Amino acid sequence: MAGPTGHGGSLGAALNDLLHTQVTPRHRLSSYNAKHWHAQLSQLTGTHRGYQALEEAGLDVTVKTQINWLSDPEYNVRRSYRDLIHTAYENVAIVPADPIPDRFKDGDFEISGWVTTGRDRRQRGTRAAAPLRIDGRAGDWSEIEALWMAGELTDDDFEDHFIDDVIVQDIGEGTDGWTFDGGSYAVELR
Repeated sequence: MAGPTGHGGSLGAALNDLLHTQVTPRHRLSSYNAKHWHAQLSQLTGTHRGYQALEEAGLDVTVKTQINWLSDPEYNVRRSYRDLIHTAYENVAIVPADPIPDRFKDGDFEISGWVTTGRDRRQRGTRAAAPLRIDGRAGDWSEIEALWMAGELTDDDFEDHFIDDVIVQDIGEGTDGWTFDGGSYAVELR
């Protein structure tokens, strides 16, 4: 029985595609696109979550002051208060990434596509060569997780860290390191 599979033009793209099928990445809510402090404050004060974000950002003003601000978009609000409103707005607008689940990190990865180590170059996942099997449990996922949670896990970074922190930890450096220099990859999680 086949497990979830990611596809891409590089190993990193296939890994990212696979991860995106398992968990939600860090993203911005599309309804949070206001630029002006007044529009941001109006949107924030419309929800309990918004009020909580204002409090967590450190906005400490009276209810009367907030009413004055909301009643007049041209009200002269100090820059420090506008900055706190903006901080609260961004904190609500950004949804953090789901953590990478243990079932992903502890899974077996079957990589299909061109794999090179030293002078040995094979297209894995064919009749001539089985997929490259990697045990994720042996890997160090800390760098990958940090980049993922920050919303900065690019395909190139994922590939580099997967090679260095997961493949090498599981099966070693290979003859001359690992290179995934093909144009199409599939990574199945088992």
